[in-house]
Amino acid sequence: MNKEAIDALIEKNPLLAHSREKLESMQAGNYCLHRSWGFGKIVDYDEAQDRLIIDFEDGKTGHAMAPAFCVDKLDILLEGDLLVRSRTEPDVINEMIKKQPVELIVSMLAQAPEQSMLATEIERALARVIGPIKYKKWWTATKKHLIKEPRIGVPAKKTEPYVLRDEPIKPEDEILEQFHKTRNSKEKILLGDKLFALSENTEMVREELPEILKVLTEAIQQSKSLNQADRLHGVWVRNNLARDLHEDVETLEPSSASILDATNDYSELAEQLPAQYHKRYLDLIFRTYPDKWQQMVEDLLRNSGGKFTSECVNFMLQHDLESRISHCLKRWLNEQTIKGPVLFWVIKNRNSKKYAPIIQPLMTPRILNAMFYAIDYEALQTAGTRRIPLADLLSDDTDLIPDLLADADFETARDLAQTLLLNQGFEDLTKKSLLARFIKRYPAIQSLVAGEKATSNDEEDALVVSQESFNKVKKEYEELISKKIPENKEAIAIAREHGDLKENSEYKMARQDQDTLLARKNQLEVDLGRARVTTFEDASDESVGVGCVVTLLEGSTEKSVTYSILGAWDSDPENNILSYKTPLAQSLLSKGKGERVETEIGGNKESWTIQNIARWVDQQR
Repeated sequence: MNKEAIDALIEKNPLLAHSREKLESMQAGNYCLHRSWGFGKIVDYDEAQDRLIIDFEDGKTGHAMAPAFCVDKLDILLEGDLLVRSRTEPDVINEMIKKQPVELIVSMLAQAPEQSMLATEIERALARVIGPIKYKKWWTATKKHLIKEPRIGVPAKKTEPYVLRDEPIKPEDEILEQFHKTRNSKEKILLGDKLFALSENTEMVREELPEILKVLTEAIQQSKSLNQADRLHGVWVRNNLARDLHEDVETLEPSSASILDATNDYSELAEQLPAQYHKRYLDLIFRTYPDKWQQMVEDLLRNSGGKFTSECVNFMLQHDLESRISHCLKRWLNEQTIKGPVLFWVIKNRNSKKYAPIIQPLMTPRILNAMFYAIDYEALQTAGTRRIPLADLLSDDTDLIPDLLADADFETARDLAQTLLLNQGFEDLTKKSLLARFIKRYPAIQSLVAGEKATSNDEEDALVVSQESFNKVKKEYEELISKKIPENKEAIAIAREHGDLKENSEYKMARQDQDTLLARKNQLEVDLGRARVTTFEDASDESVGVGCVVTLLEGSTEKSVTYSILGAWDSDPENNILSYKTPLAQSLLSKGKGERVETEIGGNKESWTIQNIARWVDQQR
């Protein structure tokens, strides 16, 4: 496009004036990237039709596009762009990917505005060149090399960019400067850890070591802002750096064992430690408590999550405790005390050859029930809409439910499906998807979804209710689910933030409220499941039934009284409306005019004679 064509385009559409620079870059020979059609090359401009002619890689060659339409959808790539070079110099770029990963990132930054890029921008470019899946492993490995690269400033936070420096700076010097500058004890520990990782040995910072060790020790001992995990981490960082100056770093105070002895909650400490120190933590427990380390590691496994679960299992396997791991997992499963994160590890590794002897015996319907319980429990404990990893895993693993139901009978499968329906940890669409896996093996379970009529046994246990009372109870249930239970979950979350749960009265009250709300929720679910709505049109005036108005002669007073016998939830004694479930109504059911019945309520006996029977619906017209 020449200047005249661009001027004419802007005159026609003045809003394009701010995009002049981009329009000027739309020249034949330039490469581009379209949001839908991908990588391409501008080959010509048809001035008569006011169209760019672009060849796209997907085979769409000679494609005509209006420049005004392209402004927001087409990115013009510079000649040195990594994606362009991967097409024009494929051998060079492939060689850099394989053998010179740092140089590849340096070349990317050199072409970037202000020679800096956010990690997300780098990842987006790598995904296009290396592939959307392969680039992740490559980028993870490359980042470790970038930390040691003097030419590149590595960001301390994810929101900061990678920067190509004008002058190389040794990473050790940069970290030392930050170490001496910061007053934050935890940040000093993290910087000390980085320093050790960079140096591999401490020769490059030997002159600074005595001061570094002194500062770290003071921070560990005196800082009130550090928790026990921070202190233990700090001890290990100090010991790593001190090994070239001290023969036995375990003699330095405070020692890792002393930090461990002062700990009240070993599981909480493990959760707060950096993941790369989990194995070291287990080794410390093994050395410090030779008589009780096994029980301690079992307790840690029980309360573990994420990578630490694997560390606990692997640590026990290294000490020939495979049978003990199996025993613990089976016992926790049978006692229904196995926790969600451990279940997540079990399911995630169910096809692993390494863990097969431990996991395969657990793959029964019982573990599916445990998963539903853990998911429901976490949903009740979690305020807001945070994702539940175990629920996502169950949803994504399409083979899991069919595998676990392989040897289950219909009754077990039906009970599990019913449990799923009542679970608060799944969205409705996810429930339907999971239920479809039940139905594929047991088609009769479809009745749970379709709401088909209950069996004769269920009918005997049904509750006959009016539409008005059913709506009222359903409204109460919906208010529990949509308002009261979520509000209670939020109250629990807020109360947790107030500190020690043992002395936290707000937390205890919120949990008591939770028990009451859940009990009511469960009762309403049962009652609504049993409810059968009626209009009372089927009532007869020949014998007493639900929907009848009965006039009685009371034996002791010989006074007449009239009662309407309606649904299970319709009782209104002040207006002489009785539920058919009340003792008097039960004694009258199926009786005719002139018959006499006796009741005993609270030790008081009374006789009643039926004088008249009418239909309630007739009196409402």
